[in-house]
Amino acid sequence: MLKPLRCFLMLLYRIWFYLLAGIPILLFFPVLLILTSTERLYPQFFWFARNIWATTILYGMGFFPTFEKEQKLEKGKSYMLVANHVSMADIMLMLRASRNPFVFVGKKELVKLPVFGFFYRKVCIMVDRSCTKSRSGVFKRAQARLNQGLSICIFPEGGVPIEEDIVLDRFKDGAFSLAIDHQIPVVPMTFRDNKKRFPFEFCKGGPGRMRVHIHRFLDTEGKDLSCKSQLRDQTRKVILDCLLEEQ
Repeated sequence: MLKPLRCFLMLLYRIWFYLLAGIPILLFFPVLLILTSTERLYPQFFWFARNIWATTILYGMGFFPTFEKEQKLEKGKSYMLVANHVSMADIMLMLRASRNPFVFVGKKELVKLPVFGFFYRKVCIMVDRSCTKSRSGVFKRAQARLNQGLSICIFPEGGVPIEEDIVLDRFKDGAFSLAIDHQIPVVPMTFRDNKKRFPFEFCKGGPGRMRVHIHRFLDTEGKDLSCKSQLRDQTRKVILDCLLEEQ
């Protein structure tokens, strides 16, 4: 009896999540159209996404972000932001984790989401992981954004692991190739609680703390692409070790 009741309450909880995600976009729709009309206004769009949209969703769901920082981002500097990917709330939490404007590289399928997908297509770098041409095009668009002084965020697992017992999936190379190409630091972040707070398993989750551990940055200065695998594995180990502490 308890499990059906919990699943019903979680259904309402998830409907509330989508309402919180959609209502700010609908309320500010004309403003967002202007802010997404040119790349020059992207910092202003980022401010809205971080301070209004993400904040409304996180606190409206009863999620309380806390940040443990081993090193701080410098204003006006570009970074490669990477984190473990376990929840739809990862996007909002990443927005709260960085004051420096950044652009997400994400999967093309999110374009299909009502309302959110419209702006996602305009401001994010989309990748069709089944298409080699699409993956190579991501590099060109990401390079253009980095040249504008922005940062890039990639969840290097490439998606959320289907198997619940996987703590951290394999990392793909793209984030680390870009970081080396542009000689920008990699910023590993561990989202400690997102899998517990708002997982993809339908009947699980609930309000509480969402801790983010921002690790010391991994420098790419002087490195070339022959160091790509080493940088990828080093980044994954930093995040994995932090997740295993929780267990």
